[in-house]
Amino acid sequence: MRTNLFSLDTSKTYLVTGSAGFIGFHLTRRLLDRGCSVIGLDNLNDYYEVSLKEERLRLLACDNFYFYKADLADKKALDDIFATHNIDYVINLAAQAGVRYSIDNPYAYLQSNLIGFLNILEACRHFQVKHLVYASSSSVYGLNSKIPYSTQDKVDHPVSLYAATKKSNELMAHAYTHLYHIPSTGLRFFTVYGPFGRPDMAYFSFAKRIMEGKSIKVFNHGDMWRDFTYVDDIIGALERIIPNPPEENEAKDRYKVYNIGNNKPVRLNVFIEILESCLGREAIKEYLPMQSGDVYQTYADVSDLMEDFDFKPDTPLEKGLASFVNWFKSYYQL
Repeated sequence: MRTNLFSLDTSKTYLVTGSAGFIGFHLTRRLLDRGCSVIGLDNLNDYYEVSLKEERLRLLACDNFYFYKADLADKKALDDIFATHNIDYVINLAAQAGVRYSIDNPYAYLQSNLIGFLNILEACRHFQVKHLVYASSSSVYGLNSKIPYSTQDKVDHPVSLYAATKKSNELMAHAYTHLYHIPSTGLRFFTVYGPFGRPDMAYFSFAKRIMEGKSIKVFNHGDMWRDFTYVDDIIGALERIIPNPPEENEAKDRYKVYNIGNNKPVRLNVFIEILESCLGREAIKEYLPMQSGDVYQTYADVSDLMEDFDFKPDTPLEKGLASFVNWFKSYYQL
C-alpha cells in the first residue's frame, strides 16, 4: 500500500463534470456529505430522461454546491468556470455514454468525449489543477482474450467508437501529463449499477420492462459475462484516489490508470434471475444473437487498486440489485 495517503481536503474546491449523471451525482453527494465545496457542470442532454437528472440536482442543492448548465465542448463556458472558481481537483465524468448509441450517433461522441476532454485538459493546464481524475471504461479492452483484464494489457482493438474515444482520452491525458506535468488518473469502470442509475443500462431497462409486462432482449442467448460493480464501490474508490495523485513512474510522469470492477463476473442469465427475484416478477425473454459492438466477457483485475489503496469493490450482486430495486420501485411509485 502507498504510504502517506491523504483524505479529502474540505478546504479545497472540486469540479465534477457530469454532476447530474449517475456516477457524478453519487460522487457529488459524497463530496458534499464530507463537507467539500463542489462545482457541478452538466449539459442535461436528453440521451435519457432529463427529469431524472433534474431530480438528482434537486437532491444535491445546498450552499456548498454551485451548478452550471454547460457543455464541455463550449471552451469559453468551461474557461469562465475555471476563472471564476479556484478549482483544485477535477473529476471528469461527463461524456456521451453508451456503446450501442455510438454506432448510430458517432458525432455526439466526437464533441463530448474528444473535444470536450481536450477543453478539460487545456483548462487543467492553464489553471494548475492538483489532480485530474477522469472516467475511462472497461470497453477499451475490446477484443482482448486474456482474462481478467489488466491495466498492463495492450488495448489496441476497440469494437465501438465509444471505446475508441475512451482509449483516446487515456492517450491525451498521458500526453498532457508528460508535457505539462498535470497529475492524472484514468478509471476504467466496469458495468456500474445502482440507485439513480442510467435508464439505458440493461439492469434499469430490464427492470422497467419486466414491471410493465413487456419482453426483454437477451443478447447472445444470455451467455455473456459482466463484472457488475455497485456504485457505492465506485465512489469508495474515487474518494481514495482523488486526494492522492499518482506517484512518478519510470518516465517521471504522474500518470496512472486503474480498473474499478467487482473482480467477479456474473453470467447474464444469472443476473436476470437475481433481478427477477428482487422484483418479484418473471421476465418475458426474447433471446437474440450477439449485437455489434458488444463483447462476450468483462472481468477486472484490480490488483493495482489493492496494492496502492488496499481497497477493492466487493458488493454482492444480490445486495446491490436489491438496493436498486428498492429505489426503483419508490422512484416510479410501483
